[in-house]
Amino acid sequence: LTGAQDGSVRMFEWTRPQQLVCFRQAGNARVTRMYFNAQGNKVGVADGEGFLSIWQVNQTTSNPKPYLSWQCHSKTTSDFAFITSSSLVATSGQSNDNRNVCLWDTLVSSGNSLIHAFTCHDHGATVLQYAPKHQLLISGGRKGYICIFDIRQRQILFTFQAHESAVKALALDPSEDYFVTGSAE
Repeated sequence: LTGAQDGSVRMFEWTRPQQLVCFRQAGNARVTRMYFNAQGNKVGVADGEGFLSIWQVNQTTSNPKPYLSWQCHSKTTSDFAFITSSSLVATSGQSNDNRNVCLWDTLVSSGNSLIHAFTCHDHGATVLQYAPKHQLLISGGRKGYICIFDIRQRQILFTFQAHESAVKALALDPSEDYFVTGSAE
């Protein structure tokens, strides 16, 4: 799966030189993040205008339409994570009201899909990591802060400054004992 500054998203197969599917054409907002869900049957794309779009992967058309597309953040959606069986999605980004980390239910209408919004990260959340064993979300922000959320109780557990500049990367070890942060510095 490839995503570009020009907004295009294309899927390739290892043994074929030509694309299989073009999910988005050039001319859309820049792609900020893309992931397959754990089952490999859906792909999500976040973009610089605050949208998250999700497609079924097993499309027969060359230019399929997303089955879900909604604006998660008013300025940008920087990252997202599929939670559980992909019906729950967490997003990070920047919104005018500082609700910069959100939980969404993809099985209800778009007007009712926001389950919870966390007010955190002045100037926006840049990265997001889901810890399924502990049911936690870890987010990093533009000012170097890390927030840890309990998604079952829908509350912020910890906030601390890890860096002096924007957090650009988060990684979680498989046993979920540690996580590592990387920054713009």
